[in-house]
Amino acid sequence: MGFTLDMIGKVLLGVSVYLVHTRIIRERKIDQTVIKTMKKERNLALLGLLFIIVGYVMQLPFKISGELV
Repeated sequence: MGFTLDMIGKVLLGVSVYLVHTRIIRERKIDQTVIKTMKKERNLALLGLLFIIVGYVMQLPFKISGELV
């Protein structure tokens, strides 16, 4: 259970970072250099979320089988 809650927390944190970056990019009240950097950071946040989810899915069978034994 703790493993799943940990993963949910990480995903929520990643999603919030992604949403903040997306909102700042859309507002365009900052210079182009910052917008360009924010786009890169947003893409890295998506990649990080993908790694977290894939890692969770890969570990889940071992966590479940360990609890059943």
